Amino acid sequence: MTEKLRETPLLDELTSGPWPSFVKEIKLSAEKGSASANDLLGVLERSYTEKIGHWKHGGIVGVMGYGGGVIGRYNDLPEEFPEVAHFHTVRVNQPSGWFYTSEVLRKVCDIWEEHGSGITNFHGSTGDMVLLGCKTDALEPIFAKLTDIGFDLGGSGSDVRTPSCCNGKARCEWACYDTMKVCYDVTQNFQDELHRPAFPYKWKFKFAGCPNDCVASIARSDLAIIGTWKDDIQMDKAALAAYAEKDNFCIQDDVVSRCPSKCMSWDGTNLEIDNANCVKCMHCINVMPKALSPGKEQGATILIGGKAPIIGGALLSAVLVPFFDIDEDIEDLYELCEEIWDLWGEHGKNRERIGEFIQRLGLGNFLEQIGLDPAPEMVIHPRTNPYIFFELGEDGDDE
Repeated sequence: MTEKLRETPLLDELTSGPWPSFVKEIKLSAEKGSASANDLLGVLERSYTEKIGHWKHGGIVGVMGYGGGVIGRYNDLPEEFPEVAHFHTVRVNQPSGWFYTSEVLRKVCDIWEEHGSGITNFHGSTGDMVLLGCKTDALEPIFAKLTDIGFDLGGSGSDVRTPSCCNGKARCEWACYDTMKVCYDVTQNFQDELHRPAFPYKWKFKFAGCPNDCVASIARSDLAIIGTWKDDIQMDKAALAAYAEKDNFCIQDDVVSRCPSKCMSWDGTNLEIDNANCVKCMHCINVMPKALSPGKEQGATILIGGKAPIIGGALLSAVLVPFFDIDEDIEDLYELCEEIWDLWGEHGKNRERIGEFIQRLGLGNFLEQIGLDPAPEMVIHPRTNPYIFFELGEDGDDE
């Protein structure tokens, strides 16, 4: 037991509502004997009282051979709160799809309670297991024991952040490629880029097995790989007839009229789909999963440029490669990434994400430099500038 828990009247207000409270969880750790959790409560109460933060940036801190994986945290009141004078965050690379056994989770928690605060976050926005709060001299022992049980550190800083994926074909019938395998392969292939920051800013991979995009890759990743299909949506007409007979369900109102590209029609008996104009929104499949399913010619679409509003405004990813067979052609993905990184690394500004870089450079110039041909699917919205300029080819013809 900690000798005396710090008094936190302001923080206690956060435990009075109906929702789970981080304050309650920190107090549980303090009551179990975590001195750093107890001092953390004191720092937070002090910040709430004075309305200022008491954490300062202390530079890069990490383990031998790695430039990323540990986020340095230092307190500016070390004499008053010595147990959190250092309070570093350790990011641990999660298994694909976040599949764990209870045995391995207990091992991670035992390591963290021995060397750190005992406070965890499952999971961070990038996907990692987040171990919150340890001293500098504990980093190497933590790292050694994590590697002994098969774990590695994740990404932090201006590097490839820890790739993450939905559980794909492990549990989802809509998955159009093996997200967990591809996520694992990409993580293994880009170990240097993951552990040794060398980019203008962060780079996030996210892998979604179907257009439902359960990992929110369009909004949260620099390169989103989303499963899709090229051929027609598969249809089970017997199951469709059963949906037509269901009470409180109308195929016209609940499915057809909500199709964003208006590519469906229903005459009361037959459902017609203009598959050439389907935008793969998944609404009809989600609403009638027994009657409709993705086509058989499956692969993935690559999108680029998503980010949250940290430096500039938020961006949603835009199509870069409309369709490719990722299970067969993953080497093409590696080559594409390296072409992009070479260009971005040479000409990107400090803390400029790839989406902002493309906006500054122009999509046409970007595609030319990485050797990718333009495609209609890359158009985000129609041209607003009426002036169009053409480049002359070597023979004088317009390109």
